[in-house]
Amino acid sequence: MPSSKQNSIACPDCYPFNRRSFIKTVAGASALALLSTRSLSAGLFSGPSLNSASETAVSEFFKSLTDEQKKTLCFPFEHELRHRISANWHVTKPTLGEIFYTSPQREMISRIIKGLCSEEGHERMQKQMDDDAGGLHEFSVAMFGEPGAGAFEFMLTGRHLTLRADGNSVDKAAFGGPIVYGHDQVEEDASKNIYYFQTQQTDKVFKSLTEDQAAKALLSKAPPETAIQLQGESGKFFGIKVAELTSDQKSEVEKTLGILLAPYRKEDIDEVMEILTESGGVNHLHMAFFQQEDIGGDKTWDIWRVEGPSFVWHFRGAPHVHAYINIGHVKKA
Repeated sequence: MPSSKQNSIACPDCYPFNRRSFIKTVAGASALALLSTRSLSAGLFSGPSLNSASETAVSEFFKSLTDEQKKTLCFPFEHELRHRISANWHVTKPTLGEIFYTSPQREMISRIIKGLCSEEGHERMQKQMDDDAGGLHEFSVAMFGEPGAGAFEFMLTGRHLTLRADGNSVDKAAFGGPIVYGHDQVEEDASKNIYYFQTQQTDKVFKSLTEDQAAKALLSKAPPETAIQLQGESGKFFGIKVAELTSDQKSEVEKTLGILLAPYRKEDIDEVMEILTESGGVNHLHMAFFQQEDIGGDKTWDIWRVEGPSFVWHFRGAPHVHAYINIGHVKKA
């Protein structure tokens, strides 16, 4: 009999998005895989700019701040807070629901967040914020630097979510730097989290492996979830190298990347693919699966990792979801 995990896609309580939305996600993944095989070497990609939707709203938001608000929300670009990463923290004290912010400013912040996502991704993130924190009004923001006057970055933080908009201020740093997503869930049923579809896809990769390949890919214990520093070409990576897989297995990995990236805006996806190509492409990635905390003991591994010289995607699906992403160019010494 199939496990509750395998039935999750049909359950509207466990998976609150409709079938058409899910098919659109998979279709987007297929398109991404096609791009990765045809166009990546042509130098056609670039990251977000000052004219991107989110960055335009960031500029509006910054201009709207009073001197008193700037004392609380604004920091130098290289301030230590911009470099901090956690699954549950507030970069500044005021939450968006407080009278510290005006209604127009809240609307600007909503536009910033929407602009960072695909349509389906925005729907999912709204669901996550509602479930885990009570809504966007329970999150906090900060500004580093100043739009139009050099490097800048907008950051949103709160429970199980960190998002950034930087207008490509940091060259070859996808998403403006490390980001986080997550979701609470019933500990006995991994399908209750709204990102379980990603684990279902990575499970397809694992199930496609031969016995010898699986022995390389499956490890007993995962590294710390915050261990996402970029290692470059000389790095030591967990799991099996994608170059060792068959063409069909590699196609499944490419589909996995598309599904992982589908919640985000096109500009960030383009930059990810450019960075990935410059560091050797999909063949230089590794995939690892970890036996610890296998919810339900069904061997659909709830903790998994995709990483390479310029890419780390660490998904800890037990006891609930914490996912840490860091994708960026590693400069040679």
